Amino acid sequence: MKSVLLILAIVAVVMLVIAATQRSGQARRQTQLEDARAEAQRWYERLGGQVMNLSSEDPAARQALADAGERYNAAGGQLQQANTVRQFELARESALEGLTYVRAARTAMGLDPGPDLPQLTGSAGTGHLTQEREVTVEGHAYKAGPRPGADTPYYYPGGRVQGRPVPAGWYSTPVWKTALGAGAGVLGGMLIFDALFSPGFGDFGYDNDMGGGDMGGDMGGGDMGDTGGDFAGGDWGGGDFGGDF
Repeated sequence: MKSVLLILAIVAVVMLVIAATQRSGQARRQTQLEDARAEAQRWYERLGGQVMNLSSEDPAARQALADAGERYNAAGGQLQQANTVRQFELARESALEGLTYVRAARTAMGLDPGPDLPQLTGSAGTGHLTQEREVTVEGHAYKAGPRPGADTPYYYPGGRVQGRPVPAGWYSTPVWKTALGAGAGVLGGMLIFDALFSPGFGDFGYDNDMGGGDMGGDMGGGDMGDTGGDFAGGDWGGGDFGGDF
């Protein structure tokens, strides 16, 4: 009888431990969820304040503010539907991306861009443009550079096309949105990137995870140095641009 009671006591203790562990795990997950929601909401509200209070007749600033407004709407929709940590993280990323456009708009308006923002996940390691560049592809002129201007009114915070870095900067055409940039066609879209990001383009300011590695190979006269490599039928030629591109 004593042995039976001992076994029952052990089982009861084990059940209590399991129940306590489950409750602790649920509480931890709920805390993580609430933290992720609060973080996303904080950046969303900050973006909303900027979008509502800024306006400009400058073409570059106006375009950047329009892009910021799109991200604000996207983040709002994501927040309404989010019920996991990952979904709230995506909403946070959209809000932060919108704030990068706000910073670009403020720069174009001659205002202080404000405090630095956390690194966007999608632009990590893609660098930024440090000098102006103009190329002609299939009879169309394309410009890019580190500063806004009448010829470069489209800001891009940096990202990747099929795994290849597209640096942050100001562009004459939003070629990252579609391979049909300015009617150049799919192949023309590839050639635009190839021409703009040729080895002579300048220092992209890559993060440490890119420096000295892929930059020297893929971009420094290797895969991206000619259209007969990966552009013609490899990484770029066989698929689509995907994502934001």
